[in-house]
Amino acid sequence: MGREVLLTGFGVRTAFGTGAGAVREGVFDGRPAFAPITRFDTGPYRTGLAATGGPAAPLREVLAEVAGAAVGMAGLPTGAEAAVLVGTAGDFTGLTRFWRAAVAPGAPGTPGSSGSSGSSGSAGSPGSPGAEDSGGAAETVPAWQAETLADALGLRGPRLAFTSACVASATAITHACRLIASGRADTALCAGAYLVEEENLAKFDSGFALSRDGMVRPFCADRSGLLLGDGAAAVVLESAEGARRRGARALGALTGWGAAGDAHHVARPHPEGAGLVMAAGRALRRAGGPRIDYVNAHGTATRHNDPAETRGLRTLFGAAAARTPVSSTKSTTGHLLEASGVVELVITLLALRDGVLPPTAGFTEPDPTCDLDYVPNRPHKAELRCALTVNAAFGGANTALVLERA
Repeated sequence: MGREVLLTGFGVRTAFGTGAGAVREGVFDGRPAFAPITRFDTGPYRTGLAATGGPAAPLREVLAEVAGAAVGMAGLPTGAEAAVLVGTAGDFTGLTRFWRAAVAPGAPGTPGSSGSSGSSGSAGSPGSPGAEDSGGAAETVPAWQAETLADALGLRGPRLAFTSACVASATAITHACRLIASGRADTALCAGAYLVEEENLAKFDSGFALSRDGMVRPFCADRSGLLLGDGAAAVVLESAEGARRRGARALGALTGWGAAGDAHHVARPHPEGAGLVMAAGRALRRAGGPRIDYVNAHGTATRHNDPAETRGLRTLFGAAAARTPVSSTKSTTGHLLEASGVVELVITLLALRDGVLPPTAGFTEPDPTCDLDYVPNRPHKAELRCALTVNAAFGGANTALVLERA
């Protein structure tokens, strides 16, 4: 089975703020964070709402913030040998500025205009004063995020970036677990971040995937789509032996992980949740077949995802599905894209440690095809020992993580 993988530190940021307290006050209270977007013009789009935490900061700074918190909580020293694995698509803000400049050269705030701060400084080196203002070419490269994060924290070890869309950070965690369980690494920092920007809002808008009424209602009959959200988190994973040597405190144990690709459709999940069943089945088998007390669902509130996910969970758990609480925290945070997996792992960890089920907010009438316990609207106290968190992405990619309370 390999070595045990422990979680010894975390940092998290959502539209509710930074840290576990903000998550508890927002996500666990069932309070949606959706509000008008102010960081760019939303006039061309069908919705101007998202779960944003104010003005956008550079993605590298947000990653450094949550990763610094995780490393600090775990007590990792500067210069520690640790793999750094990041789920990210890079920072799209420079790309958006580039295309705006190409369409409307000289427009205020675009590269090359008289009003652009990018008219001076060096544009060539990552992190130089002019790099971001001149289009942020370096920041758009995902690998650059992993490199700069590791350098900022003084961590030595492999550096990898995962770009598999909405399972990117969950895939980073899965790979880290494999490295640790197989003895190829003792310690790994896994992180992911997404900040709402125009590039992806435009794409989801063009696909008619965004909610029409300003709410995200997973598993409900009147759901109309998803909304995007700011999110970032990082976790420190260690072998049990390594954690004991350092005297590190275990917050939880990742006992199972799995990934699968059903390749059913470029954007739609398999209608029976085949990818979820494969990924979660692998994770549960690795964990030794524990009883699952809670499932943090992918739960996007889209027409195809929610019934497919429900059917997949019924296949996975059989008769036990009816008595297994399932909730979608995207109903409060919005869809965090590449950051979804790691942020939702932290939420799941807090659920286990606090003994509280986070609700599916804004729940109205259930879709007849969605017939599980979705923890509607309010949190519930529960005895939680073991939980499953699942994510899915375009192209049929699926991930599953089994987390047990320490």
